[in-house]
Amino acid sequence: MAARTRVFVNRTLNLKKIKYLGLDMDHTLIRYNTEKFEGFVHKSVLEKLVSLKNYPSSIKNLKFDFHMAIRGLVIDSRHGNILKLNRYGSIRVSYHGTRKIDFAEQQKLYKNTYIDLSDRSYRPIDTTFSLSVASLFAQLVDLKDTKETKTLPGYDVLCSDVLEVVDLAHKDGTLKGEVKNNLDQYIIKDPHTVAGLERFIDHDKKIFILTNSDFMYTKLLLDYAINPFLKNHKSWQDLFEVVITFAQKPRFFNDNLKFLKINPKDGTMTNYEEKVVPGIYQGGSAESLVEDLGMAGDEILYVGDHIYGDILRLKKDQAWRTGLVVEELGEEVDANKKSDPLQSDIDELMIKKEKLEDEYVHLTTLAVDLSKPVDDDVIDKIQKEISGMDSQIAALIRDQQKLYNPRWGRVFRAGNEESLFAHQVDRFACIYMPCLNDLLECSPRSYFRAKRRPLAHEIA
Repeated sequence: MAARTRVFVNRTLNLKKIKYLGLDMDHTLIRYNTEKFEGFVHKSVLEKLVSLKNYPSSIKNLKFDFHMAIRGLVIDSRHGNILKLNRYGSIRVSYHGTRKIDFAEQQKLYKNTYIDLSDRSYRPIDTTFSLSVASLFAQLVDLKDTKETKTLPGYDVLCSDVLEVVDLAHKDGTLKGEVKNNLDQYIIKDPHTVAGLERFIDHDKKIFILTNSDFMYTKLLLDYAINPFLKNHKSWQDLFEVVITFAQKPRFFNDNLKFLKINPKDGTMTNYEEKVVPGIYQGGSAESLVEDLGMAGDEILYVGDHIYGDILRLKKDQAWRTGLVVEELGEEVDANKKSDPLQSDIDELMIKKEKLEDEYVHLTTLAVDLSKPVDDDVIDKIQKEISGMDSQIAALIRDQQKLYNPRWGRVFRAGNEESLFAHQVDRFACIYMPCLNDLLECSPRSYFRAKRRPLAHEIA
């Protein structure tokens, strides 16, 4: 981590060599009141399930719980479960609807299965936009399991219906219409973001926007959140080198789609066959953008909030450098600091426990190797001490858990192991941070150096 910043480094990155800073818009450049927005998504989807899918009107009474899900979970649509996985795809926590599945039941259902996300029965919860999906699915599973609502479809159809209707709410203007009419409730204005962008431009960085949102919505948000705070530019159109709307990410990174040129005065579009120059566009492709502007992949840092749409395909198909915004990370880092004393106590007890376990193994091994009887009193004493330490450790872990999401714990951990989400961030994001400002507060010439990571055999 660079000094006095909350930019975390997976792969060494020299900002001095970065010529173009690319930005996603929603939840990256433009911050949302996520809890309020997801609450509206929850409400809208329930209404559409009733009106379009003939679900019982009683589901409209379901209340949104922002803490019911975290990013990085996986829906098992076959069984009506929601899973938290470690980096290897092994299940560490599971719920059936909103009921926690105990370990014995989980083992019976999944045995030692490693979840394969290429199986369409598993749906990842990988963005903040997905939190309402997981919450709705869990609540509908609960209703499906009650006698009163046996008319609800099977778990797999429940999941498909929720995803279909959420997608429709995005496409038909329901969600964006609500935001447009209530910008002050859903969009967070931040003058520090604008100041940071202008500072980066002062250091000869060129900035472009690459968003899946349409032009009129993009213009509305940029007019509202960027223009009022500009000091050195007349409007956001002067601030950004290129603005690409309706980019259809992740297709933008691996398809050869054509650009349309947008007239910012009225939003009209025309076919565009020439080289991309500074301006506003729709569609297009990364390959054409890089070639036309004379970019080199390692001279571009693209920052987004979607591990699949913004980062994974980009990392696999292009040579751009990548930054990921993880909104929940700020709270998790703060909670980690609060949990440090508890973790120290846990570590100390674990060291003592491991010594006792080693002693137990040594004594019982000798008993077999030398055909000598074990002193049962000594063994009993060791086992009691280990059991006592287990109880102490379990109590400390429960206290530690209270600092994080009450159901799922940390976003980046699955017990002592990395969560699947943490593994994806580590694999595909060169740097990651709670919000774009964490990057913009750094010097545009910062050198982010990845720390040497010890291998298992290198740890004493």
